[in-house]
Amino acid sequence: MTAGDPRAARTRERLRQALLAECAERPLEEVGVAALVRRAGVGRATFYVHYADLEALAVDACADVVREAVDALHAWRGRPDPVSAPPALLSFFSGLVPHAGLYRALLSPGGGGPLGHVLHRDLRARSLAERTLAGAPDAALVASAVAATFAGVLADWLHGQLDGTPEEVAHQVWQLLVALHMSR
Repeated sequence: MTAGDPRAARTRERLRQALLAECAERPLEEVGVAALVRRAGVGRATFYVHYADLEALAVDACADVVREAVDALHAWRGRPDPVSAPPALLSFFSGLVPHAGLYRALLSPGGGGPLGHVLHRDLRARSLAERTLAGAPDAALVASAVAATFAGVLADWLHGQLDGTPEEVAHQVWQLLVALHMSR
């Protein structure tokens, strides 16, 4: 099966949904491949055709969260409100709660971990592209700072190192990011 094969896409989706269901019942470190493939209705060998291990599947299953984060941070046009986060960012933070345990397993404090690396890479690329297109000064520097700040705050909040409701943290991180954009 090739990457563009609809059967492969369906199989990966079944595996992602099975992982999310398993992680709703137990932490990622307690999920086994045998239970996962049984829930997905596929064979163990099929799992390994698509993923090297459970962590690779988990990062893939959480990739939508990364896309949502990047989109939420760029969901405004014109001059941003420096105090109130856009609705997409508020929705993003609220939507993390049901699978927070899985995100914590993949996103280490400070913004590292496999999901943190993907988030940083994608957010930096999007921010860099937009700042470059707008002719903003120090595009690469600010894009790196935005990606690191967002990934770090998100991870620290998920790990309980920052207090606040999803809405409060969304507004706080938004204010930090707007300040970064305006500083250069």
